[in-house]
Amino acid sequence: MSRLTRRGNCWDNAVSENFFKILKSETGFNTVYESFETAEREMFEFIEIWYNRQRIHSLLGYMTPEEFGKSIIKQTA
Repeated sequence: MSRLTRRGNCWDNAVSENFFKILKSETGFNTVYESFETAEREMFEFIEIWYNRQRIHSLLGYMTPEEFGKSIIKQTA
């Protein structure tokens, strides 16, 4: 298995660890899915619908990623 971080830099994993913390808290850490397809669908919905489009992010000025992207496009037009 390959390493995701450089040796000795604890901040390299901060973004991914935060994402997985949110994933676990929002979907239920001990959730047992009836099938792989159900788990796959729910993870897709969580990531693509809620996390990427609806969840506000403090680093984006408390906008959703979708709103932030639109504001950048509007600024550059």
